[in-house]
Amino acid sequence: MSLAPRAVLVHRTTEYEELLARHGTHGQAAFFLSSRGRSIDEVARRHGQTRQALADVAAAVPLQWRQSRVERADLDRFLFGPEDVVVVVGQDGLVANAAKYLSGQPVVGIDTDPGRNPGVLVRHRPQDAAALLRAAAAPGGTADELTMVEAVADDTQRLLALNEIYLGPPGHQTARYRLGPDAPGAAAEPQASSGVLVGTGTGATGWLRSLWQERRSELPLPAPTDPRLLWFVREAWPSPATGTSLVAGELGSGQGLRLTVESDRVVVFGDGMESDALELTWGQTVRLAISANSLRLTV
Repeated sequence: MSLAPRAVLVHRTTEYEELLARHGTHGQAAFFLSSRGRSIDEVARRHGQTRQALADVAAAVPLQWRQSRVERADLDRFLFGPEDVVVVVGQDGLVANAAKYLSGQPVVGIDTDPGRNPGVLVRHRPQDAAALLRAAAAPGGTADELTMVEAVADDTQRLLALNEIYLGPPGHQTARYRLGPDAPGAAAEPQASSGVLVGTGTGATGWLRSLWQERRSELPLPAPTDPRLLWFVREAWPSPATGTSLVAGELGSGQGLRLTVESDRVVVFGDGMESDALELTWGQTVRLAISANSLRLTV
């Protein structure tokens, strides 16, 4: 007998909850904010709005379904099942945070603060949750297949991201490495820089776009469903031992970018989740490419 679908509600701690955890009471948190020229009323309002959205979405889950919740900080320890329908209740970035832990489950994005969030990934309102859940669980449900990027190290460590993957030093030092196409006989260039960013069309609204604009790049930005990535080297340093000729490019299907570490420590993380990073050291190699996984975002 097949299991009934499970609705997994993904959320994150609100600013109000973080203030209470730090200051203990509403009054102490209000005093802290007022001393810095802020009012707690707006923070509390957004907290109440988020809690109400979570309650509304939970109430919309069909009675025969199972239901679970996971906070952003616990995503790397949560076991998603193939029958899950993932409902992200919050901001656009929360969808990206959850995407790396999924393997084809449909995702529904619920915007808790319309007008404050761009709504690129959280496209729907809490009152639409019931219909969206049924559509997501139905065979052949309509969804956008958003391209993801992956990093695979030579020790089999693997990292997925929806927006971008960053490779670089863990602090403000310089990373040293060799960079080049992942192709037989392709030349690799020794480089020293503050890191390499490889991004998708979804990430083209964020960090990737910032680098693209800064470089005045002529490479066309990909759309979220395009099977194409862009990559940029940040602040490459020219020296007798390091070059700056390979600082930007494009990766299509079947193409890869290979980086070999030539410094003590390089971190690799996706979508800003520094707490869930790969750590590489001297001589290790990592390949960046389009992932076979994509994010199924219910439309």
